[in-house]
Amino acid sequence: MSIHRLAETIAARGDADPDTSWTAKLLSRGPEKCAEKFGEEAVEAIIEAVRGDRDKLVAEAADVLYHLLVMLAARGVTLADVESELDRREGRSGIEEKASRK
Repeated sequence: MSIHRLAETIAARGDADPDTSWTAKLLSRGPEKCAEKFGEEAVEAIIEAVRGDRDKLVAEAADVLYHLLVMLAARGVTLADVESELDRREGRSGIEEKASRK
């Protein structure tokens, strides 16, 4: 599944019954809960990165991407919005870009 299809699936399930859809359940709990779940998954990915188990890291990274997209959806931010920001930053060094935020 591509990240675009995943984002589309999340958007489509936003109005689903929370009793039948994990995505709908997360979204029904509000942006704060979605952010909390994203944080939990990010920590799990960090742990697997440190441990060095490639397969577990891949699985946790998939969870992170899913929960990131759910968190964004909970605040009305689309993958296209994020891609636009990445496009804006393209061609600039990370150091330069970060310094411009101050």
